[in-house]
Amino acid sequence: MKSVKSIYKIGNGPSSSHTVGPYHAAQVFGERYPGAEEYRVTLYGSLAFTGEGHGTGKAIRSGLPGAQVIFDREKKDLPHPNTMLFEALQNGQTVGSCRIFSVGGGAIRIENEESAEEREVYPQKNFSEILEICRGKGISLTRFIREMEGAGLDDSLRAAWQAMQDAIHRGLQAEGVLPGGLGVSRKAKTLYEKRCYNESADVTMNRVIAAYAYAVSEENADENIVVTAPTCGSCGVLPAVMYYMHSDRGFPEQEILDALAVAALIGNVIRTNASISGAECGCQAEIGSACSMTAGALASLYGLNIDQIEYAAEIAMEHNLGLTCDPVKGLVQIPCIERNAVAAMRAISSVNLSRFLYSTRKISFDEVVATMYRTGRDMNEKYRETSHGGLAQIYQTYDAQ
Repeated sequence: MKSVKSIYKIGNGPSSSHTVGPYHAAQVFGERYPGAEEYRVTLYGSLAFTGEGHGTGKAIRSGLPGAQVIFDREKKDLPHPNTMLFEALQNGQTVGSCRIFSVGGGAIRIENEESAEEREVYPQKNFSEILEICRGKGISLTRFIREMEGAGLDDSLRAAWQAMQDAIHRGLQAEGVLPGGLGVSRKAKTLYEKRCYNESADVTMNRVIAAYAYAVSEENADENIVVTAPTCGSCGVLPAVMYYMHSDRGFPEQEILDALAVAALIGNVIRTNASISGAECGCQAEIGSACSMTAGALASLYGLNIDQIEYAAEIAMEHNLGLTCDPVKGLVQIPCIERNAVAAMRAISSVNLSRFLYSTRKISFDEVVATMYRTGRDMNEKYRETSHGGLAQIYQTYDAQ
């Protein structure tokens, strides 16, 4: 497996696959052909179907100024649902080209090449092998990660954590309507400030955490800076719960960083053995992964044992199985923003169950990850970030009436 540092990428929303990845790909291609007169980028698959709503063309032109962006919605049998063909032209002739895949979470893969990000850091392939090492050495997941990652881990985590907090702070202050034409108003500020009469402590916690999740997700929808956790579409889940534990419950920053490391390891296992791409496996790969990462992080933060951490992550993923990715009009707003808040609360419930019931579990984390991947591959394409099915289709039908 690769470094956990590669899970958290800081960049502009609204989609890690559709903005962060393509922006990086454009930069890489531009550096290879700096003297070209023209650049042409053809988008296929999910990038073609929902790229306009996600701002993919804008992201590519930010990384490769002046590039012509073409949306090819006809080509089938693609090597990846998020495929891009980059071409450099001189005197009207192609002088260089390559296919680049946006593989989820802001990561890219250049066809027939291996990048530095692809470098293997962990010889272990799944969570079971990691558990075996930790039990054999009698060490925690956090210590295991630190031994494998070496120097620089805290600096990377701290940068991601700061960006997460900044997104919450901005989102709680911002008001108005999000771009894209759906007329979705920001709600984080209202959620945070609007306390109910005689509100219980549990209701307060859920409302505040939901406000934090809305704050980040709304910043993402407004194309502002967020952190992939593991994607832009699911970027509000982990920061919401960790920020609550830090600012409202008083957990120190170093413990938050340790929890973020555990979350990243869980995301790494999912990315290695399944997918974190909505275009590949539906929203179960995005929100399901974020919920699972958050549950594992929170269990670790509470000092639960390694079996409880695994069970919390497993519960969170299991009860997101089959979740479709059907963004209305290709925008990361409906149902995406609300879904981040729901997943944050589900992660907390998963930890509460794991605390008491971990010794009775029958399904391992690796098994539920494998199930998620099979489910995603079986899922009809229209439910995998194409906006051709589900809520996206229903909304368009009713909107037209």
